[in-house]
Amino acid sequence: MEEQAPSHRLRVAIAEDSTLLREGLLRLFDEAGFTTVGAYGDADALVGAIDADAPDVVVMDVRMPPSFRDEGVRAAIEIRRTRPGVGVLLLSQYVETVYAQELLAQGSGGVGYLLKDRVTSLEQIQDAIERLAAGGTVLDPIVVGELLAGRQHPLGSLTARERDVLERMAAGRTNQGIASALHVGVGAVEKHVGSIFQKLGLEDSGTDHRRVLAVLAFLQQPG
Repeated sequence: MEEQAPSHRLRVAIAEDSTLLREGLLRLFDEAGFTTVGAYGDADALVGAIDADAPDVVVMDVRMPPSFRDEGVRAAIEIRRTRPGVGVLLLSQYVETVYAQELLAQGSGGVGYLLKDRVTSLEQIQDAIERLAAGGTVLDPIVVGELLAGRQHPLGSLTARERDVLERMAAGRTNQGIASALHVGVGAVEKHVGSIFQKLGLEDSGTDHRRVLAVLAFLQQPG
């Protein structure tokens, strides 16, 4: 089923070292109807204020001061460990599959990874924040493609159409959304989903974000 957007005004906290981008996100979130409860230039500052800010979703870069390596994702993992109800959206210029897998491996919804250069509209970021706050999963198709590329077996047993369906499943889309994107019927998508789970040895839990996490859990298994 589709996640239901929360009825209250969503609270968002930002960690972004670029002043220009940070200010841009502040304006964007205000236009989207969100309340920005904190905007910080580094990940440690956001983590230190997380209890006081009490955000529904945090948005942060992967590479942040001081080393510009993995401070953002480490902070995201810490936030998910101590406050599992807080959604986390990583915004990065790069596809960092190791970091994406590390965050997703925690095994719950409310996790997203988007590429900065591919966020092209207010509606896109608004949809992502709302889905994460509702416990959904939001992944850029390029990130999904990189995750899938690292698993050649048993993904090699999937048909081209099943791979198309799996990629959209991992991006958090419902059967209806997949059907619309691929211009096929929902019944056809349901058959493909059943075949995918059978081939991958995964059980369909019946809810959208749980089946995404099941697929991602499989992708994270050692080869």
